Amino acid sequence: MRHYRTFHRGAPVAPAPPVGTVPPGAAPAGAVAPAAAAVLIAAAILVGSCVLGQPTRNPEAGDSDGMILIPEGEAELGSGAEERAFGYRIGGRAARRWKWFDNERQRIVKLPAYRMDRTPVTQRAYGEFVRAVGWRVPFITEGVYREQGYLVHPYDQVLRYLWYVDRPPAELAEHPVVLVSQRDAETYCRWRGERTRAMCRLPSEDEWEKAARGTGGRYFPWGDEWAPERVNTVAQGPFGTTPVGRYPEGRSPYGLYDMAGNVFEWTATPGRPGRTVVKSCSWDDFGGICRAAARHDRKTASRHILFGFRCLCEIEADAAR
Repeated sequence: MRHYRTFHRGAPVAPAPPVGTVPPGAAPAGAVAPAAAAVLIAAAILVGSCVLGQPTRNPEAGDSDGMILIPEGEAELGSGAEERAFGYRIGGRAARRWKWFDNERQRIVKLPAYRMDRTPVTQRAYGEFVRAVGWRVPFITEGVYREQGYLVHPYDQVLRYLWYVDRPPAELAEHPVVLVSQRDAETYCRWRGERTRAMCRLPSEDEWEKAARGTGGRYFPWGDEWAPERVNTVAQGPFGTTPVGRYPEGRSPYGLYDMAGNVFEWTATPGRPGRTVVKSCSWDDFGGICRAAARHDRKTASRHILFGFRCLCEIEADAAR
């Protein structure tokens, strides 16, 4: 049994642009872990099946637990010169100035089968984890927020996402959880897996990208054409997070929702020292950044209103056939 405790601190990737120029990515208030945290986790395992916290089901995919099977096999990842040129055309001035897409190495990978969350983890689902384990809540002080950078959004815009004691704002319960670091996200996924005796974690960059675009290298989850009506971005608003699964026409070939737009998503892939690769695009981004191949890294300890995540669970080889 893994024991959890509360903490109170908050392949190379192309450098991120200077703070204050970046559309993408742009206190310690938290519950103290009780001494009986391990007992609570053990009890959660015995109580029953994992509550995955995804608010709706996709009848086409036939999922019963909020996760989707991604079959074993090869996939075309990264981008070629033609796709990158397209991305720059619709990616905004900052993308062109800082050459954000030049690090998208085109490649063919073969991955085993795995299961991945159909939507980003919600505020409500994350609350179950916080209350069960005593982990810190999604919160950041103005001082820490300024210190970490990515100040495209003033702290005033952060206030609506701050938690109160161990509960998210009620009106955001089915929105993606934000203000979580990569370690917060990874710990949640491990905890959730232990409740069903599964090996769950954050997806790697390659695993995330295959789930987003399928095997044939399409630019976006739905195809090769930019369609702002299919995704929550700056193109059509509403200029903040939305409930997960709000844009069904933007789902991926496997039936995953919000693989473009709403929030960036943490992965398990390291970036430069002290940084981790994030994928997808957020609600304040331009179309080029929403391509499945787009990638950049952020400080692993960062907590931001643009950063969320989803989990992956490994499966036995024979169960995937």
